[in-house]
Amino acid sequence: MGQFSGFPKEGLSFYKQLGVNNNRTWFNENKATYIENIVEPAQAFVEELGDRLRFLSPAIQSDSRANNGSIIRIYRDIRFSKDKTPYKTHLGIVFWEGIGKKMENPGYFFHMDAREGGIYGGNHHFDKSFLTTYREAVDDERMGRELSKAIKEVEESGSEVAGEQYARVPRGYDPEHKRAHLLRYKGLWSKSPTIIAEQLMSPDLVDRCFEYCAAMHPLHQWLIRVDQMK
Repeated sequence: MGQFSGFPKEGLSFYKQLGVNNNRTWFNENKATYIENIVEPAQAFVEELGDRLRFLSPAIQSDSRANNGSIIRIYRDIRFSKDKTPYKTHLGIVFWEGIGKKMENPGYFFHMDAREGGIYGGNHHFDKSFLTTYREAVDDERMGRELSKAIKEVEESGSEVAGEQYARVPRGYDPEHKRAHLLRYKGLWSKSPTIIAEQLMSPDLVDRCFEYCAAMHPLHQWLIRVDQMK
């Protein structure tokens, strides 16, 4: 596997064209372009950024295999969707930490489409056991203060902290709790500043993503502690 040198312009163009030709015939005719300009650079990206992330946390996992590893499949699950287009028009790459399913663990997630990209850190959606433990941790005075501190550090670095929330504080907790807004989260993540197309095509992308991940790491560390409390 070669050294990562940026995602080629042809890779971004592939996603743009796929957006208007999202059908099996077009994809099969252009699959070689997808492999050469998306999959192969993504594999090199996984190897290099995965190695770097383990300096932050040795237990972070990555897998550069094209299927069932860090690189999310391009094929959409259309069984229960009104949108029957068969392919995703973006690239997703996951780096995870924990023993559960990779998408249910705290970790980092790289996203790229035809125009821009970004990297996320945290949990997009808490499973039931994690959600229960998360709420207990937010309610705990020491752990709750440490989460507030971690969020402040991440936001001061220039990253956004967000997540889908319930409309109300969960039953069993004081609606006037001083961390009520944190109790309402059902997923909590940080998002880097936007990575523009020119940066996606640069070999410096790995360095840029690592710097963003390092800045978001306080939230990742806190979520890992919660995961270990389950």
